[in-house]
Amino acid sequence: MPKKLLFFILTLVAILVAFLIYKSNNTLELNLTKTPPIKKDTPPEISIDYLRKLNLDPDVLTIVEELSPGSNYRRYISSYISEGNKIFGLLTIPLENPPKGGYSAVVFNHGYIPPDQYVTTEKYVAYVDYLARNGLVVFKIDLRGNGESEGTPTGSYFSAGYTIDAINALKSLQKFNNINPNKIGMWGHSMAGNLILRAMLVENDIKAGVIWAGAVYSYKDFAEYGLNDSSYVHRQRDEDDPHYDSRDLRSGWSGEVSKLRREPENIDFSDDFWSAISLTQNINYLNAPLQLHHSVDDPSVDIGYSRDLAKVLQNVGKKYTLYEYFGGGHNIDSPYFEQAMQRTVEFFKENLSSNE
Repeated sequence: MPKKLLFFILTLVAILVAFLIYKSNNTLELNLTKTPPIKKDTPPEISIDYLRKLNLDPDVLTIVEELSPGSNYRRYISSYISEGNKIFGLLTIPLENPPKGGYSAVVFNHGYIPPDQYVTTEKYVAYVDYLARNGLVVFKIDLRGNGESEGTPTGSYFSAGYTIDAINALKSLQKFNNINPNKIGMWGHSMAGNLILRAMLVENDIKAGVIWAGAVYSYKDFAEYGLNDSSYVHRQRDEDDPHYDSRDLRSGWSGEVSKLRREPENIDFSDDFWSAISLTQNINYLNAPLQLHHSVDDPSVDIGYSRDLAKVLQNVGKKYTLYEYFGGGHNIDSPYFEQAMQRTVEFFKENLSSNE
């Protein structure tokens, strides 16, 4: 065979081999980077059954800084770890010696505030002071991405992040000196109503819950009443948003959530997805008493949320009380604030008694 012909054939073979290698590498790269499809029946990470299977066991909370004291209690900036994020909070501890078994305590969960405007020591001051002055340890947590806390703020209605933060706060507090681990309750406002009830369905160590102006216990209610704030919009927009957190929706359900905001009239709220994440449809898991407070003139969260939850609680025989106020707005301001706070304190003292 002539040398020129042989050289030509070898050149063609080399080009063909190089092309096949290039194609194979790019096919492999595509296969590696493409997310494999997930079955539609995979439970979303916000579902009650999924959360109940988590093993949350954070370390004891850490004192970061001592602040000026309150009237009869000490104040500290504290922190704990939740899913790898350092979460800060305001911790109050009574000056009086702890009772036998340790102090009763409340994990305090704030409502929606633009996360970059949140400051640990500047929000809910009167609420915390009222609880603290009445002998309760209060741990007001900031939630991930709020203020100086690490992580991405995801809201509560379509993400489990805040619920996990609240449960980890409780478990960190259980390990702290002079705290009775069996006498811890939760307080929450607005968006945190959803957070607290979800946490109570997941974690039996929450011994009592108080919710002020709470929202979204049923997504059917969400479709009916809506919300006149941004608590469900922040970090929960479409998937092409660079800040979109799709962790809880990666099981293929993100379209269902988009539909809730855009065409709720076309949703079957009895299907597997909505049943899995609905709080009212999983209310059988609730084992602790619940106290609800809501003003009839609340401009942000319709009182229908609390009334509908109360009906569900009554129908299944759960221990609860609903207090309605003629005024006070979304924050249940004075002159209704004092009555609501006194009822809250009495409820916690009744259900978190430290007497062993």
